[in-house]
Amino acid sequence: MLVSIFNDVIGPVMRGPSSSHCAAALRIGRLARDLMGGALQEVRVEFDRQGALATTHASQGSDMGLCGGLLGWEADNERLPGAVEALRQAGINLRVDLVDGRDAHPNTYRLTLRNAQEQHALVAISTGGGMVEIIAVDGFTVSIAGDYHETLLRVERGGPEVIARLAALFAADEVLLHAVPAGQLVEVKAQQFIPADVLERLQAVTPLRGVQCLAPVLPVLSRRGLQVPFTTCADLLRHAAGRNVLLWQLAVEYEAARGGLSAAEVVSRMTALVRIVRRSIQQGLAGTHYADRLLGRQSDAFQARMAAGRLLAAGVLNRTILYVTALMEVKSALGVIVAAPTAGSCAALPGACVAVAEELGLPEEAMARAMLAGGLIGAFIATRSTFAAEVAGCQAECGAAGAMAAAALVTLAEGTLSQALAAAALALQSALGMVCDPVANRVEVPCLGKNVLAASNALACANMALADYDPVIPLDEVIETADRVGRSLPRELRCTALGGLSITKTSLELERKLAEQGRSGKR
Repeated sequence: MLVSIFNDVIGPVMRGPSSSHCAAALRIGRLARDLMGGALQEVRVEFDRQGALATTHASQGSDMGLCGGLLGWEADNERLPGAVEALRQAGINLRVDLVDGRDAHPNTYRLTLRNAQEQHALVAISTGGGMVEIIAVDGFTVSIAGDYHETLLRVERGGPEVIARLAALFAADEVLLHAVPAGQLVEVKAQQFIPADVLERLQAVTPLRGVQCLAPVLPVLSRRGLQVPFTTCADLLRHAAGRNVLLWQLAVEYEAARGGLSAAEVVSRMTALVRIVRRSIQQGLAGTHYADRLLGRQSDAFQARMAAGRLLAAGVLNRTILYVTALMEVKSALGVIVAAPTAGSCAALPGACVAVAEELGLPEEAMARAMLAGGLIGAFIATRSTFAAEVAGCQAECGAAGAMAAAALVTLAEGTLSQALAAAALALQSALGMVCDPVANRVEVPCLGKNVLAASNALACANMALADYDPVIPLDEVIETADRVGRSLPRELRCTALGGLSITKTSLELERKLAEQGRSGKR
């Protein structure tokens, strides 16, 4: 699947502390619900003891997100904080077990789903930033990312005959045949589900033991023959050679090709996301409240002291810190935010963009162009690496966000294409080896500081690039290096709550107190 800015990089619009936990779990839950035709009575979830979810599924919102998805909710549903209880009230029994699964991916979900008539199983992974992949259904190896209307046809035998007949009756983008000793599964990826009349004709070829329809969960769908103009910076520079184009214009060109959208639609979609971000900033500045968090409201005090001249003079940097803090507080209060590229790093790119644009007196469309420029940098990172801190540490989240923000700020300053790419390279170089060690298993500390660090670094690197500082190492090579460095970090330093600040005496005591508070119902 080719990366989409609106799928993989900027978004989803969501509630919760972590996109790889909350939004991804919700998407997995929605696909699981579809697998059962919406009829659920029991759900067993298994997490590998050696994976990241064993220690973080409750505190970082996986349980909440999964339950919301099993109920069919969207990721920004205002009822999401109560999803676990809502699932229970709906008569669906949820059981979570830790097992020795030896799963290759640290964010693996093993679900067993039952009702009075049937039972199904699926294995799914959260790949970072809210993106998911179902890798197995009832023992069949599949690859379902939520970017198609998926129709699953169960047959005992005769799968090839079904596929041949289907080709004459229905325009599918891709048809795959999976086999296990117990039977065959025909997986149909298309722009719509197989119509009822076509299913009736298929029955005449081979009896279908079951038909399941899994609706898309991503905003931008895939299609047959999909192509994009470039996937690396080197490709982009060749594509742009001899043309006086800016990074944001190339981002529009890329996403228009990826999503089958017009240029105006791409800018309009990003402008809508900018408006959500700006509302979230104002919500944060007005003050947020949520019991199950480490940090209370702090941005209003920063704003008051900034207005009174009681802070060190730092110009636009102080406004940036203010907006980054406000966004992080909304996230921690389970308000609506835009993952950019993740929920844990949701504040660096949009906070810096909005702050600098306001200082320059620029409109929302300029903010959207800057976010698109940053989004294209993120697309290059997602294509070659990951946004999952569980895989590559916080450099995959805040490090990536800082690189994206640096390119975005150059765009706001009307810098050149080469300057925007240089800023991104400079910023990502500065983040190599950044660990992910959330205190008390909450995505607050040191996450707030790392978002501020990413935004501050972005501002510095943008100015360095605008002054034509040389990054020396081109962005493609920096991305490759970041991926290699991140994957070589010890498991304890990759969002498992088993190393760094997360195992300090204070962190463990805070975790204990929050757990007691949760058991007593003081949320």
